[in-house]
Amino acid sequence: MNDLTQTAIDLTPRRGFLGRVASAMGIGLAGIAGLAPTSLHAQAGRAQSDGPNWPGTLKGRHRQIVDAYEANSGFPLAFAYTFLVPNDSATAVVVLRHGAFPIALGHAMWAKYKIGEAFKIIDPETKAPAVKNPFFQTKPGVLLVDDMALDRLLTKGVVFGACNIALQVQSKMLANNAGVGAEEAAKEWTANVIPGITLIPSGTWGVNRAQEAGCSYCAGG
Repeated sequence: MNDLTQTAIDLTPRRGFLGRVASAMGIGLAGIAGLAPTSLHAQAGRAQSDGPNWPGTLKGRHRQIVDAYEANSGFPLAFAYTFLVPNDSATAVVVLRHGAFPIALGHAMWAKYKIGEAFKIIDPETKAPAVKNPFFQTKPGVLLVDDMALDRLLTKGVVFGACNIALQVQSKMLANNAGVGAEEAAKEWTANVIPGITLIPSGTWGVNRAQEAGCSYCAGG
């Protein structure tokens, strides 16, 4: 085999590869070109929206976001509490998302939709699946620290955001437990978010916005 023959053999796979890349690029460009002008304008309009002004201007010299993505026996609330205790000038922000979202809901939703049973969240008072929000308006002595209760943290100025995507997904998942449709469940959950908690576009959006507002990050588990 001479050098020219070997070169031709070496180039053949490369040409085939480059041809496939060019073909894929052509398909992609054709797909973009095929989009209706109204569709492109709609996407541009959505890109311009930056969401609500949350968490707003935060007070205090020290600021921390607790990323609560699992209920974790209420420890995300404990982390907010333990951040505030040693600081004279501080604000804690808690984002309730994913498995921690139900902490944002009032007692009635926990009972009606069997949230504790569905998500295996145990009430520390009864040692059974929770039929009420076990971290809200809790009896003294039930939690590790009384002041880590959600209602007490709200009175201390902790900023809470709850993921709207989690609300939509989980209310649909558990709608059958209450014998209602997905749309009705979502409306009912929205109406029963605990006063003082802001429903935000998504949990990850909130974690980002809190950090942009000057918060350090704490994984809440």
